[in-house]
Amino acid sequence: MDIAKKNRAGTIATELVMIVLGILFLVPFYFLFVNSVKSFGDLLTNAASLPKSIEWGNYSRAFDITNFPTAFLNSSIITIVSNVLLVLISAMAAHRMVRSNSRFNKGLFLMLVAAMVVPFQSIMIPLVKVASTLGLMNSIHGMIICYLGFGVPMSVFLLHGFVKSIPQEIEEAATVDGSNAYGVFFRVVFPLMKPMLVTVFILNTLWIWNDYLLPSLILQSVELQTIPIATFAFFGQYTKQWDLALPALVMGVTPIIVFFLFMQKYIIEGITQGAVKG
Repeated sequence: MDIAKKNRAGTIATELVMIVLGILFLVPFYFLFVNSVKSFGDLLTNAASLPKSIEWGNYSRAFDITNFPTAFLNSSIITIVSNVLLVLISAMAAHRMVRSNSRFNKGLFLMLVAAMVVPFQSIMIPLVKVASTLGLMNSIHGMIICYLGFGVPMSVFLLHGFVKSIPQEIEEAATVDGSNAYGVFFRVVFPLMKPMLVTVFILNTLWIWNDYLLPSLILQSVELQTIPIATFAFFGQYTKQWDLALPALVMGVTPIIVFFLFMQKYIIEGITQGAVKG
């Protein structure tokens, strides 16, 4: 009985700690949503209080100033296309590196892992020069190519470990049945990689959708702006329009929050299954 009581007390204490931590993580969202419907004066007076009057007009003004439909479309195109290509390229590369364990593939994998620790700030200037030379500046396709370059290392790293957990005998059986290399991969291996593929898709979506620095370097035209860049228009050198910036932030983060809440179970599933083998 004493052991059962101790275990129950420990469980309750753990749950209480988790509840407190959850509340702490939700505090920024409280400030974001509550202050997005305040007037500018009310917001500056007391940011922590509930609004005296709800100003839904903040959302319509922010919607018009940011040209939100265009920014949303640009962010969606870049995120979806980049993710689809990242999943396909990284899955094929990871499978090849695991199944063909040559020195070249080992060296290539080590280079990809090493690329993950290179700070983006250290290569910003060379990136802009290379992108300008190749004609990738100020274009959606240039933005997608840049995301492929930066997203492949982490994606391959995650998928590389997951492929090791797939029995090679399954692929050998498919080969014996007459399937070629592409058939083995897309009909057998690719479906088995679904948990980790979804995890890679989710993580890259969160990164690409919320990224500000890379689009600010590549995209200069107003009609090509993504949501983070469009939102930054409310932050000037001398003034910050918080009453409009916060509604724009709410509109920008709401789609990705809904997406994450809907898909979060696949992250745990993918990482757990990917850790079966080193």
